This record gives sequence, C-alpha cells and structure tokens, in this order.
Amino acid sequence: MPAAIKRQDKVQSATLRLLLSEIKNAEIAEQKPADDVKVAEIINRQVRRHRESIEIFKQASRDDLVTQEETELRILMNFLPQQMSHDEIIAAARRVIDLVGAKSLSDKGKVMSQLMPQVRGKAGGKEVSDTVSQLLVTI
Repeated sequence: MPAAIKRQDKVQSATLRLLLSEIKNAEIAEQKPADDVKVAEIINRQVRRHRESIEIFKQASRDDLVTQEETELRILMNFLPQQMSHDEIIAAARRVIDLVGAKSLSDKGKVMSQLMPQVRGKAGGKEVSDTVSQLLVTI
C-alpha cells in the first residue's frame, strides 16, 4: 500500500484500503488475528463481488464502471495464489469422484465436500460446482 500511495495510484490505494478494512472487520468479529486462510477467503469474497458487479454493469452498458471493476479485480488477483486451470479442476474433480465412488448427480454433495478444501483459494466455487455437475451427468 505505501508503494501505491507514493505512486499516487488512487485505484490501487482505495482497493487495498477496502481490503485491509475487510480483514480488520473480520479480525474484530472473530476476536483474533486473521490467518492466511481467512485472508484468502476475504480476498476471494471481494473477487466474487467484483465479478458479479462486472456482469451487472455489462448488462447495464456501463463500460466506465466495468473498466473500474476490472482494474480493481486485477489488483485483488495479485494477492491470490495461482488459480487452477479448467483442466486442473477437471482432473481434481475426477480424482475425488473416483475416491468417493460417485455415480450420479445426487452424489454431488459428497464430491464437493471433499473437493472444495483441496481447491479453496485456487479455484472459484461456481466453476468447481459446474465442472462437478458436468462430470457427474456424463457418468
């Protein structure tokens, strides 16, 4: 943040201030310092909000706000671990499907409960859920 302030990068400064505020609020709510897992959850929540906002602003033809949200999203993505590719998500999902012996879409809950801890912070929940659904339908 100090580097962003020195560069007078107002967007990055504001984005990081908001993120630090969210982390501080979580620490206050839980009455303990946030660990790396909690910080990653907070960043993921912010990323998800920005992606949702981008979709809404695109539908409303607000290109100026889409650009702003995309810029903030790129800043936040720098603080997340390397994201898994679609092929990596499919491979991880197939391993878990085989492990739990899932046979149909009704076993999705079993698969997701085993898979999400493995991919948390490295893949979006919606993408993982959609991938698992597609794989279970084709079984």
